[in-house]
Amino acid sequence: MKLSRRKMLAATAGGIVTAAATGYAQNGAVPQPRRPGHGGTDPGPRNLERDHQNPDMLVPPSTDSGTLPNLRFSFSDAHMRLESGGWTRQVTVRELGVSTAIAGVNMRLNAGGVRELHWHKAAEWAYMLYGTARITAVDAQGRNFVGDVGVGDLWYFPSGIPHSIQGLGPDGCEFLLVFDDGTFDEDNTFLISDWFKHTPGEVLGKNFGVPASAFGHVPDPKELYIFPARVPGALATDEIRGAAAVSQPLSYRMMAMQPIRTKSGTVRIVDSRIFPASTTIAAALVEVNPGAMRELHWHPNTNEWQYYIEGQGRMGVFGASGQARTFDYRGGDVGYVPFAMGHYIENTGTQPLRFLEMFKSSYYADVSLDQWIALTPPELVQAHLRIDAQTIDALRKEKKPIVPA
Repeated sequence: MKLSRRKMLAATAGGIVTAAATGYAQNGAVPQPRRPGHGGTDPGPRNLERDHQNPDMLVPPSTDSGTLPNLRFSFSDAHMRLESGGWTRQVTVRELGVSTAIAGVNMRLNAGGVRELHWHKAAEWAYMLYGTARITAVDAQGRNFVGDVGVGDLWYFPSGIPHSIQGLGPDGCEFLLVFDDGTFDEDNTFLISDWFKHTPGEVLGKNFGVPASAFGHVPDPKELYIFPARVPGALATDEIRGAAAVSQPLSYRMMAMQPIRTKSGTVRIVDSRIFPASTTIAAALVEVNPGAMRELHWHPNTNEWQYYIEGQGRMGVFGASGQARTFDYRGGDVGYVPFAMGHYIENTGTQPLRFLEMFKSSYYADVSLDQWIALTPPELVQAHLRIDAQTIDALRKEKKPIVPA
């Protein structure tokens, strides 16, 4: 007896469900949205790669509850703007709706590639991910800054200060930019070429004291933005004779500082207390060993914007009133924790998990759940949690930001 096409498809689909369920049960090859007594199989359509990358979205821990907003977005899902000297992509409030205070840009400049002279309303904080770059800026008092930055270095350009970035040899650079405004748009900055092209030539001539014809060959702004140029020479060749230097350095070598170190990882904290120029962004670079965890804590001053550099991990966020969600992260992902919400970040991979925590604040602050309970009268803690004296004695009075597996 011949099977109809509809019956054949139905039979095939049924076989896929059975195979998927059996395969997952035997070797975990096909994850399914179920745990004992809950859920069921998903016969598809499916994006298995996404399901493998987000196990805590597919099968949330039983402790998850409620409807906290999405707290994850990957730069891999962001629009890539390709230019002649490199590329750029951004994650703003348009991509991650909850992130109203901070936006991020991931940018690559080829060797010699220049991010055009520009300025913007938001302050700019940066972390170098790869290679080396030369940065320049001039402040409102006419003082200048020219410096070279490498992997792990930071820079900060205050709001409205004009600046540039150029990739150096041998292979340019890649970096993360963080802006203190979630609605920031990298495509809407104030570009020097754009201003020149929209100012009458005679006005330019009068302003600079030269013939108007001197500006007859200014490139169209579409040709610049990120464009190729000659790789500059040694730093000394870009020094401006007679120029006064800015009062505070606009770059900082984060990797040169001594970290907070535990046997399970490290934390480097940089805010305006040690990098005075950075008045609106505080940050921490966190490294968590496999199986270890950034302890249960919260931040009492502002929201947290995260960038995952390498490794894989999961973050559980507690939002009060029975609200809790768990998210999975990998290198290139952005995470977010709304103001004052409790959370942890656990390394779920086999390699170190490295990520940045950024805050729209002049200072860094966190509250440790462990330390809070340890410094609260024991009888009061026991009345709340019904834990025994041995557990009370194990609590840490000194903060340990990374706890072991």
